[in-house]
Formats: sequence, structure tokens, C-alpha cells
Amino acid sequence: MSYKTLAITITFMISAVSAAAIFAQSPADQSVLTRSRYLPEYTPAGELKLPENSMWRDWIFVGTPLTPNALNGGQANFPEYHYVYIEPGSYDIYRKTGVFPDGTFFFKELLLTKGPSENPDGSRTEPSGRGYFPGVFNGADATVKDSKRFADTGGWGYFNFNHHEPKAPTAKVKDKSECAFCHIAAAKRDEVWTQFYPILDEVPLRQGGRG
Repeated sequence: MSYKTLAITITFMISAVSAAAIFAQSPADQSVLTRSRYLPEYTPAGELKLPENSMWRDWIFVGTPLTPNALNGGQANFPEYHYVYIEPGSYDIYRKTGVFPDGTFFFKELLLTKGPSENPDGSRTEPSGRGYFPGVFNGADATVKDSKRFADTGGWGYFNFNHHEPKAPTAKVKDKSECAFCHIAAAKRDEVWTQFYPILDEVPLRQGGRG
């Protein structure tokens, strides 16, 4: 075998081994390595920009808490369905590390319960049975992690894009007394209500730390 032929053979073998190693990675590992992140964008005045084209609906769906007015004396603080999403790149990192990285973006799209109600508890009956059903969109909230920008509120900023439609194009960060206070006091992991979201709560904590 000539030197040139030997060199070509060795090069081919190295390429084949490298390709095999890449394909041997699990799908989860590949997504962590290759998935790009959408990071929060701000105006020059520091307001959070609403993600364009309702892109959050393509993110990872986390869960849907509901505290309707009819079950809270007509005065629920949050009477809507909360359709909660997390930006996929941040979710990948969280799944791998047990830590919400800076830039984590939670988006909570709000929907009123479908009316009119047919029962004293605000429920109605549909073909699937009696219960509560999503109605019209009603604004949105967002939560963003940035340990420097929001140091005074535990590293998280809280925003409201209106509690009605249309959603505001930008939102100012909320005062600590409005949102952060409750998250700091009662949320299970790193100011996130993971106790209500099984796909977040099932992720192991990093050893000796908080999420």
C-alpha cells in the first residue's frame, strides 16, 4: 500500500469514527448542543418587548393553572387560565443542569373561562362533561431571569402585557411588592412555581443547590 493510499484510508476511518460518535449521542444531548435560544429583548428604556408573531405558542408548554372568579367570591386575583410556556433553549439547559439559566423566559398567556356559566360555580356543560373551558384571550404576563438586571428581586423580572386584548407591545418590570414578593415567599424552586408544573418539578436539583 502506498503512503498516499494509507493516508486516505486513515482519514476515512477517522471521519467514520467521528460521525459514529456524533450519531451515538442521545436526542436530548443533541438538542442541548444545537438548539439556539431566544433571549429577552428590551427597549432602550428597559421595557421588555413582546415576542413577535406569538412565537411563545411554539415553546415548551408547562401547564395551565386556573383560579376562576366563581370559586373565589367573584374576586380572583387571576381569574383566567394561565397557558404557561418556557423558551425551549432555556428548558433544555434546565433539564440538563437543574438550574434555570440567565435568559430563561416564561410566557403566561391568559384566557378567560368560556361563558356564559350555567352553574353557581361558574362551570358549564359541554359534550365532554361539566367543567371549565378556555374562552377568549385576555392578555399575558412574562417572567425573565437575569441575575444582574433583577438582582433586587432574586434575579427574576416580572412583566404584564395587559390583562386584556390586545397585548401591549412592551412592558415595564413590576415592582417587587406586586409579583416578586409572592414568588419569593411561596414558589418552590428559584421563584418558579414548579410545584404546579410536573415537567419542571420532576427535574432533579443540582447537588446542594436550588433550581
